[in-house]
Amino acid sequence: MPELPEVETVRRTLIELVKGKTIKKVSIHWPKMIKKPDEIEQFKDALAGQTIHDVNRRGKFLKFILDDYVLVSHLRMEGRYGLFSANDEVEKHTHVLFTFTDNTELRYRDVRKFGTMHLFKKGEEEQYPPLSQLGPEPFSTQFTKEYLKERLAKTSRKIKTALLDQSVVVGLGNIYVDEALFRAGINPERTAGQLSNQEIERLHNEIVNTLNEAVAQGGSTIRSYVNTQGEIGMFQLQLYVYGRTNEPCKKCGRILTKTVVGGRGTHYCSTCQK
Repeated sequence: MPELPEVETVRRTLIELVKGKTIKKVSIHWPKMIKKPDEIEQFKDALAGQTIHDVNRRGKFLKFILDDYVLVSHLRMEGRYGLFSANDEVEKHTHVLFTFTDNTELRYRDVRKFGTMHLFKKGEEEQYPPLSQLGPEPFSTQFTKEYLKERLAKTSRKIKTALLDQSVVVGLGNIYVDEALFRAGINPERTAGQLSNQEIERLHNEIVNTLNEAVAQGGSTIRSYVNTQGEIGMFQLQLYVYGRTNEPCKKCGRILTKTVVGGRGTHYCSTCQK
């Protein structure tokens, strides 16, 4: 599933492609993707004539800022946007098409059909799920070391599980939790509430640093991720532990371990993360 760096990269490339374009019509081939409003025709009618003024991000969600509405989109596992001519052949697994007045189309393709779209009146998108349930952005002033300490002190969950909770901090998934924990020297099975102040400070720093570096590299292409222009990310070349099971640790040389924490495959070094 794309995490913050990948979604941020998609956001940046989307702005270049669709900012300022006006929607003429919307075609929907898989209605179950539209979660709000309940009626598909309401969704299509509301978007007709709307201009895209910006594309923002909240956690792993994209926010298309329109004249009167905000379209909240989650890519899930395989979701992908691309800009085409309206005359181009439509690829298989393309489920939502936004046709613009200039005869181009923003197409949403999703092999697994897990992606979601919510349409809100502008200004209401943060008041209701899914965005109302999210914690602070890791790059925001709200995500401080003191905040992280306070949230972790309240839970008996393992630190890996706590960091995957999007109400604690948004944007982190399996890849970047494993990487941040390795960089901070913290075992993923440690109890979150038992971390020392020094460990929490290191962890906070490495969450921010890891995500910043990944954004600069366009994210990580582990399986099928590409940005809106079809380009892969490059941060996977810098990964310390994720996806490197049975390979030597880049710091100490010990063979890396994979286990399961909270139902998620978890990669770590038993020497560097005692």
